[in-house]
Amino acid sequence: MVSELAVALGLVLVIEGILPFAWPSGWRAAARKASETAEPSLRIMGLSMMLIGTVVVSIAR
Repeated sequence: MVSELAVALGLVLVIEGILPFAWPSGWRAAARKASETAEPSLRIMGLSMMLIGTVVVSIAR
């Protein structure tokens, strides 16, 4: 269980690092726009991402 969690965390870091590596200017613009987005909208987006991720993981297992 712990090793699976470590693998999942590692994959998240790899995936999160793709855009800043491949397209730094676009990533910076997206981060700037996200920082200007209202907090409730960011919370809804984060919740949506968590729910979609949970569905994907449950389907994959």
